This record gives sequence, structure tokens and C-alpha cells, in this order.
Amino acid sequence: MKASVDDSCTACGLCTEICPDVFRLDEVDDIAQVIVDQVPPDAEDSCREAADGCPVEAIHLEED
Repeated sequence: MKASVDDSCTACGLCTEICPDVFRLDEVDDIAQVIVDQVPPDAEDSCREAADGCPVEAIHLEED
């Protein structure tokens, strides 16, 4: 699975709280960033939860 964040991100931080293994807030651009090329298998569920919970639907997941 691959994750991406588009520029509609409001940096609410929800994704970083739910799935810190995949997301972090970029302090310069003030948006969430994906910090892995591939979502680790043990983080897939929390990554889906972060995408589902994103208030502006800025997280996009691509299943392998």
C-alpha cells in the first residue's frame, strides 16, 4: 500500500496521532507528509483509519 497527502491538508495532526509510522507534520510547509515509500503491513489498518478520519480527505491510499 502507498499513501499520499494532497495540498488540501490543513495540518490538523489527526493522521500523525493515528498513524505516526506513516505520517508526520512538516513544520516548514505546515502539512502532513508521508514518511515511508510503502506502508508497513502492520500499519495498514491505522493508515486506513487515518485516511478515513481525515476531515478534508487529503489522504489517498493506493493498494498494491
